[in-house]
Amino acid sequence: MKANESSPHFDSKVRECSNFTVREIKKICKEIGPRPSGGESERKAQNYIESLMGGIADSVKSEEFDVHPKAFTGWILIDGIGMLIASALLILAHLDLVPFASEAFRAAAIVISVLAAVLFLGEFVFRKKVVDFLYPVSSSSNVICARNAAGELKRRIIFAGHIDSSYERRFLNLGGEKLNVTVVILGIGAWCLTVVTAGVSMFADEGVLSVVMTVIQALTIPIFIAVLFFENRKLCVMGANGGLTGVFSSMAVLKYLKDNGIRFENTEVIAVSTGCEECGQRGAQAFANAHAKDFAEDGAETVFIAVDALNGYESLSVFGKDTAGIAPLDKQAANLVRKAAEICGLDIPVTSGPLASTDASAAMKGGVKSAALSAVDRSAGYIHTRRDTADNIDIKTIETSLKIMLETAFLFDGQGLCDEY
Repeated sequence: MKANESSPHFDSKVRECSNFTVREIKKICKEIGPRPSGGESERKAQNYIESLMGGIADSVKSEEFDVHPKAFTGWILIDGIGMLIASALLILAHLDLVPFASEAFRAAAIVISVLAAVLFLGEFVFRKKVVDFLYPVSSSSNVICARNAAGELKRRIIFAGHIDSSYERRFLNLGGEKLNVTVVILGIGAWCLTVVTAGVSMFADEGVLSVVMTVIQALTIPIFIAVLFFENRKLCVMGANGGLTGVFSSMAVLKYLKDNGIRFENTEVIAVSTGCEECGQRGAQAFANAHAKDFAEDGAETVFIAVDALNGYESLSVFGKDTAGIAPLDKQAANLVRKAAEICGLDIPVTSGPLASTDASAAMKGGVKSAALSAVDRSAGYIHTRRDTADNIDIKTIETSLKIMLETAFLFDGQGLCDEY
């Protein structure tokens, strides 16, 4: 059975659940406000989810985990300062202003550049906790809400959104996605130039070549200074779309099933409100670490669908890869969501996520087959900025996404994960 066949008033019932989603987002924004990862307001929001879902889900459980919330983007500041130092050392070496130390300056610049690359790859690409020990620890939580199967458990589908909101990305606020991507590209380019000039000067650094390399290195300095201002730690955004749309759409799936008396015979449906997605998907990591082994041992086929940034109808898509294509997700999971969209009359692409990641990448790395549903409209220019408020919610996108999520659950209940549907 398809979701749209589950109720004679399917559209109106979905609309009710979409209104529930919008209403709860507005409530969180008005009564709790911005929710920094690992902060008190994040905890208040999770406590609210627990109380709200107590009357909707069969079970509601909060699982706490430790986190160093400022570490994930802290590496950017460390890299920026480090590369400024490396640039200064190379300029001193190129001009031979301290002759007896020039070789040491070049070597130090290379070492700093290598360490900067290690932090970038470790923290951003592989989501490792490289610099966590440098930052204070706090606690966060995941809230797990479940609707049990009526009979023997054979399948499990998990929808997840994140409750926390990010600190503002300055360049997104000032110039949108184009400016933000430009700064990222320039930062990587400036790092490459630093490595090249350091390497060349180890073997040849005389006359005109010395002047050229000095000028090139000097041009990297304003870029590295700009990197220092990538994030505004004084302003945590509201995150109405970049986070809360995923949380309450996931909860609305359970609400629809309860309101319409639907319980799958062999499929458990779970909605998770994760904490600390904005600091490296730490909540999804904790969830996968806590449950992936149990999921594997109980024999129930399990899929994890991250839901995030449902703010642009024309941008609806399934992520088959994450982190700008660096992190692979599960092809069958992506096909499942895409087929569900097709049932809804939509032809949405399977694509790669933007520079940022979703909880799907963390769950996938933790051993749970995952994909992501998103409608992030980068051209709108307000995700991760002060403009991401409840005033910019797009009810059409939320309602359409909820239909896709429901069809995903019904399709998974009927067929599980397949290469083709």
